[in-house]
Amino acid sequence: MNTGAEPGDDRDESSDPGLGAIMSERRRLINLAYRLLGSLADAEDVVQETYARWYAMSAREQQAIESPGAWLMTVAGRICLNLLGSARARRETYVGDWIPEPLPEPAEWITGRAGAGGTDPADRITLDESVTMAFLVVLDAMTPAERVAFVLHDVFRYPFGEVAEIVGRTPAACRQLASSARRRIRTAQLPAGPGPGAGQAGIVRRFRAAWEAKDIDALIGLLDPDATATADGGGLAVTHLYPIVGGERIARAYAEIARVSGHRTTFVECTVNGLPGLVAQQDGAVATVFAFEIAADRIRHIWAVRNPEKLRPWRLG
Repeated sequence: MNTGAEPGDDRDESSDPGLGAIMSERRRLINLAYRLLGSLADAEDVVQETYARWYAMSAREQQAIESPGAWLMTVAGRICLNLLGSARARRETYVGDWIPEPLPEPAEWITGRAGAGGTDPADRITLDESVTMAFLVVLDAMTPAERVAFVLHDVFRYPFGEVAEIVGRTPAACRQLASSARRRIRTAQLPAGPGPGAGQAGIVRRFRAAWEAKDIDALIGLLDPDATATADGGGLAVTHLYPIVGGERIARAYAEIARVSGHRTTFVECTVNGLPGLVAQQDGAVATVFAFEIAADRIRHIWAVRNPEKLRPWRLG
């Protein structure tokens, strides 16, 4: 998606010295919108709409804005807040569980709605602890106001006075919203740190080997007894509609999946949202992306994304 020139706008950086500064905010906007919405496609739409509103203003109106970057972030935040409200209604008709869109390592991304190769650095999400799958799932359970207040203040370091302008509440109310969000995160007991680390990568590697061997006992040994496996097919791919709870149940279910898929599926170790994960490839295409939450050397949660609309950024070299 190219936002360097909006419809009806024939300016370029040589004729508009401020254009470069405006467009340099794109990556920051993408990073904000993805954390708020959990969808790269929706984040791209938000950024497109934000720039459309900027270029809908006259040159005089633009020049009157003291901080264009802050203006763009404010507009993007408000658009996201509105989308989060409507997303709850859309989820009621979503087939199965909804899982945030998984992100590959930046070097592997395919950007653009047509799936064209090559990556604009401005389209990349910074991979840190605020984009791990476990973190995004907790964010998704928050109210829209909680999520926006927390992400803007705790992740992007916006003062509560500025957060209040975006959320439409008082600074004191936004402080309470962020505090409530932090309590949710503490309750979820998320593993600390975003780094992939040899330990977690080794556990995922052993899980892959045990899965390919259909070794149920080995799988059980790698899974927390209370582990949960959640899948997202969105009604567009076959998968289990309800979470599988319990390490032994997951091990047996996954061993059956390996048996049914046979030699058609190839598993590849990769980075998913900054942490070790797996990709299932069928006939040369990415069919499923697996993200893991690992604590105390056991897999505590598996998220399997099969909805093809959420796998657009993926490719395997």
